[in-house]
Amino acid sequence: MVNEQDFLAAYDPRAYPAIAVTVDVVALTIRDGALHLLLIRRGEQPYAGHWALPGGFVRPDEDLTGAARRELAEETGLGDDRLGRVHLEQLASYGAPERDPRMRIVSVAHLAFAPDLPDAAAGTDADEAVWLPVSGLANRELAFDHRQIVADGLERARSKLEYTPLATRFLGPEFTIGELRSVYETVWGQPLHAGNFHRKVLSVPGFVESTGASTERGGSRGGPRARLYRAGDAQLLHPALLRPAREEAVR
Repeated sequence: MVNEQDFLAAYDPRAYPAIAVTVDVVALTIRDGALHLLLIRRGEQPYAGHWALPGGFVRPDEDLTGAARRELAEETGLGDDRLGRVHLEQLASYGAPERDPRMRIVSVAHLAFAPDLPDAAAGTDADEAVWLPVSGLANRELAFDHRQIVADGLERARSKLEYTPLATRFLGPEFTIGELRSVYETVWGQPLHAGNFHRKVLSVPGFVESTGASTERGGSRGGPRARLYRAGDAQLLHPALLRPAREEAVR
């Protein structure tokens, strides 16, 4: 049997079809009370002039997460200090043979979200970068298979809010239950009953914990000051906070 050293010395990667790997990032944030998605206008072929997700080829010296973080930093201008507070996870892999006209390219998409992400700044291969309200996506023609990737990313985000405390990652270190409810309403795209939501949140062990402080002022209509909370130590929500339609289905 040939040993590994001799095998690698004789190995010819050209004997196999060339496949490149890229990353694409579905980056979400809440701006002006609406869920926004980061898009770039491609400055190069293929699909020059089309809107696309930020992304690019994985460099030989970086792993997938590192490539996604680099691409996100290039389009947002985030430094390492703020980038470290962005939630980033692998979403799915996309490898249809004809998804890219250049060659066989497999994309490993990532989902990212955080509060108060800065204005977008186009990177070296983009003409423009914008935060676009998700409600306006229907009017944009997206490159490659990015519309499907966006749809998968939105569904992942909406689903994760049901079973995990990641809604708190759209907020600052301290927040009110009303602000947390606003995140759910914005991401899910539907209003929620304030009292029921408040009760459900406080009934989930480890979801949020009180800071012992309150807001400086009452609500816009007056009334008592709201209590401030911070994210708890729970990794999963039990019981889950299901979307209204799903909650009705399981009853």
